[in-house]
Amino acid sequence: MTTTSVREAREALIRAHFESETAQDFDVTLTTMSDHPRYEIIPTGEVFDGPEEVMGYYRSSRDAFPDQRHDNVRLRHADDAVIAEFDLLGTHLGEAYGFPPTGRAFRCPMVAFFFFDGPDGDRIICERIYFDIATIAAQLGVMPGMSADGS
Repeated sequence: MTTTSVREAREALIRAHFESETAQDFDVTLTTMSDHPRYEIIPTGEVFDGPEEVMGYYRSSRDAFPDQRHDNVRLRHADDAVIAEFDLLGTHLGEAYGFPPTGRAFRCPMVAFFFFDGPDGDRIICERIYFDIATIAAQLGVMPGMSADGS
C-alpha cells in the first residue's frame, strides 16, 4: 500500500509535470519522468518511447497548440499510479495531424494515468492519455459533417 508521504510526493510531482508542460519548460518536465519515459496517446495509437521521442511529442504538440494547458485537475491515487482527470485547452495555431491551423480553441475532458515503478517509485515511467478525439476535431472544425458546437 502506498504511504501518505509517497502520495503527497507523487501529487507534487504530477503538478510540477503539468506546470512545466504549460510553461513549455520540457527539460523540467522530463526530470519528473524516469530515464526512459513513455507517452501513450490512446485515441491516436501513438507511442513516444524514450526521451528523444517524448521531447519530439512535446515540441510538435506545442507547435500546433502553443497555449496548451490544463484546467480543473483532479488527482486520484493507486498503488503504482496517479490518475488525473482534467480539461485540456488550446488554440490550433500550427499544423496538427495534417490539418492546417484553424485558429479555433478547444476544451476537452481527459484522463491520464501516470504510472510509477512500483508502490515506492518516485518518477513517472509512463503517461497514458485517454480522450475523445472527436470532441477536439469538432471544436476545431476539422471533422467533416460536424459544426464547432458538435451538431
